[in-house]
Amino acid sequence: MNTAEKARGIFGTLLAGLLLTLMAVLAGGAALDESVTVDEVAHIGAGVSYLQKLDLRMNPEHPPLAKVLAALPLVLHGVRADYQHISWTFSEEFFPAFIGQWVFGEWLLEKWNEPKTTLAWARLPMLLLTLVLGGVMYGYARRLGGVWSGLLCLSVYVSTPTFLTFGPLVHTDLAVTLFSLLVLWTFADVWQEPNRKHAVMFGLSLAGALLSKFTAGVLFVAFVAFRLSLRWRGVAEQPRNEPELREWLGARWRATLKGVLYAAAAVYAFYFVFSWHQPTNALYRIGDGSLALLLRRLLMPPLLYLRGVVFVVLLGRRPTFILGRSYPHSVWFYFPIVFALKSSLGYLCLLLLAGAAGITRKARGETSVAVIPAQLAVHWRVLWVSFLVFIGVCLLSPLDISIRHFSVPLVLLILMLAPLPRVLRQLCGRTSFGVRLEGATIAALAALCLFTAVRAYPYYFPYVNALSLRRPAYTLVNDSNVDWNQSLPEVKRFAEQNRLQRIGLDEYGFSDPTVAVPQARPWNCQKPAPEDEGQWVALSANNILDGHNCAWLMQYQHQPLAGGSMYAVHLPAHIAVAGSADGPPLPSAYREFGGLPFDSRSFFTYVFQHPDDLRRAWEWTITAFSKPTGKALKPPWEP
Repeated sequence: MNTAEKARGIFGTLLAGLLLTLMAVLAGGAALDESVTVDEVAHIGAGVSYLQKLDLRMNPEHPPLAKVLAALPLVLHGVRADYQHISWTFSEEFFPAFIGQWVFGEWLLEKWNEPKTTLAWARLPMLLLTLVLGGVMYGYARRLGGVWSGLLCLSVYVSTPTFLTFGPLVHTDLAVTLFSLLVLWTFADVWQEPNRKHAVMFGLSLAGALLSKFTAGVLFVAFVAFRLSLRWRGVAEQPRNEPELREWLGARWRATLKGVLYAAAAVYAFYFVFSWHQPTNALYRIGDGSLALLLRRLLMPPLLYLRGVVFVVLLGRRPTFILGRSYPHSVWFYFPIVFALKSSLGYLCLLLLAGAAGITRKARGETSVAVIPAQLAVHWRVLWVSFLVFIGVCLLSPLDISIRHFSVPLVLLILMLAPLPRVLRQLCGRTSFGVRLEGATIAALAALCLFTAVRAYPYYFPYVNALSLRRPAYTLVNDSNVDWNQSLPEVKRFAEQNRLQRIGLDEYGFSDPTVAVPQARPWNCQKPAPEDEGQWVALSANNILDGHNCAWLMQYQHQPLAGGSMYAVHLPAHIAVAGSADGPPLPSAYREFGGLPFDSRSFFTYVFQHPDDLRRAWEWTITAFSKPTGKALKPPWEP
């Protein structure tokens, strides 16, 4: 490496550090002023219990790694949890845990500990994971295309609203994205040079992905797809004659299999340790003798993991909402539309530029000059084949609720911008003007991405770009693409500014809103009462068209909060009768969170306040799901 290249490398590293610092300030600053989001209630409590009790009963629908990482600083700081509480003892069985985890998490976050400090410490490891992913992306992009390619990809990553939104939150999507990227790169390392070191690194990365999210199983489809791609078009070092080819493929498959076995061993060990104190009653059929109990303990890890996988496969379905229309099932065009709306225009322009440059390069017949280093051809093949696999899975996914479920293909697509500077250099020529034009174009679009991120701060959840044609986000997209209950501090500020002693609140979540908004009182925008007339109320933007049916409110004086995640509405002095053009909907037109057959918020409010009634609440839930009526069911304890 000559002096100029070394100086460029140092400059690139320093600039990459600044970009990651910017991301930490933007994402971390936004998260510090946000209330606990929907899934965090269950995830944080579960993670704490994993570390303190070595028991995985809570939140079995997600693997434990991300939750354990989030809980580490809490446990080290002495977070308090009451394991004599009914929410813990009730959750020993698999299905009751789906209710008990929310009660346990709610009490841990908002009753047994100071809420804001607890939430901030839990989010810190997730923010660090987000920055690690940025560093990994910079390193890989730099190897693929040089320093400027690394900085281009990193600039896009740190300014992407999706990662600024979800990066610091305690959930599984960011973790599985980081480990999936590591898996794909180390898998390529194995196929480039199938030695023990690469197999071990591949195995550890795969274990991290499998321990982060059950959908990491898609990676195995990507491995097979890469192998099939070699039949269509081989890589440079691939032998041509049959005996050598079989030997070449065999060595790589054996190394891959070793990595998979290392991953399986690591996943088993993780589950074995963290389920050490978990009762093995689920395997009671094996028996109660000493040998039977030992066998039950040894079989618990695969049972827990496979049970979670089966649960996701069978029950991971939800109705969806896109472009102002509700669907009872997933739709293939959901993720393409959400991606187009929630990406910065600078990023979309870079993708268009990359596509146009690639087509122009091919039309000119300039493909003989490689833009990817020869020693990384396998890595490039693995990345784009895997991207196609993940895109296909997303299009076919039965769960269309959030851009966060598109995180893996989003990262891969950003990384595919790495060859762009070299391609443009080829097309523009080596003249000083061409070099300046190429550099200025890329720098301008990267700067536009960064400008968008700074301008949108701190309201990244409801971000939609100019393709929305100024339509509010709630009319286009749904769920955590708009609001995930993070905006309660904004409601508090609104109440204080308007000197409101009480404000009706229709939130998009289950947690007790009075922790963040002392003035709040439960309110359902579909069921206004006479005493609401002439009052200010606040509701999640998701409850206007999707979670509830409350478009009738938007004809009255209203004010967006938190960038449009929530709305404050001044109700009229006289509310029209239900079913009229100016009034709330009739009961037959009610909609409920997640398409559930009952009002989930009032249900959880009750069990949070009366945890001793969890058993009866669980039995009623079973009835509600087993005997759907086609309309929302009212719990028997409601007046």
